Formats: sequence, C-alpha cells, structure tokens
Amino acid sequence: MSVSRTGGRSARSRARSDRGQATVELALVLPLVFGLLVLVFQIALVARDEVLVVHAARDAVREATVTRDATRIVSAGRRNLPGAMVRIVRRGRVGEPVEVAITYVSRTDLPLIGALLPDLTLHGRSVMRVETP
Repeated sequence: MSVSRTGGRSARSRARSDRGQATVELALVLPLVFGLLVLVFQIALVARDEVLVVHAARDAVREATVTRDATRIVSAGRRNLPGAMVRIVRRGRVGEPVEVAITYVSRTDLPLIGALLPDLTLHGRSVMRVETP
C-alpha cells in the first residue's frame, strides 16, 4: 500500500526546513523593537524636561516673591535646569502678582532618534503674589 504525500514533502523535512524561521523573524523584528525603545526613552527625557521647566518656573517665582534681585531670581530658575532662559514678565507691589517665564530647549540627541526629531523648545510660566517690597 502506498501513501500519497501532499505538497511533495514529508512532515519531517518540512519541520527541518522551518527550524531557522523564528531566528530570521527575530532578526527582522529586533531593529524595529530597538528603535521603538529608543523613541520611548527620548519621549521620557522630553517629558522629564517639561516637568523640570514647570518646577524651575515655580522656584524662580517663589524667589521673586521675596526679593527684587534679578540675579537671585535667575539663579533660582536655573538651579535644576542649567541653560534655561529666565524672564521676569511683571512684578508689582506687595500683594500684587509677580510672573516669571522660563524657556528651555530640550535636546533630542539620542542615537538614531535625535537625527529624526528636532530639538523642542519648552515654555513654563508661574504667577504668585509679592510678599515683600
């Protein structure tokens, strides 16, 4: 009695030829997975910079509520964010608002992704009432 084979190959030879398929698929997908991981890491760095900009604006405006010394206000804004541009938008008398604006350029310089994404300019503002003259 003869057994007919469909497809011309036995199950054993088909299993042998499919042995390297998973390795090839991994080799094809691995660069994409790596690229996505680097992209997610770059987004996390920009999000961290955004949080730092908000905190720098709060620190600078807190300092501006108790002093008129621009050097101290700028250094408070740059304490945790070197390279930030600190600007006192307005400052009134005691009880009136003082507003400080921070501008910071978040560098996107991770390998591969940095070349594709432009540097982002982040802005933060904070307002409080003046406590001392």
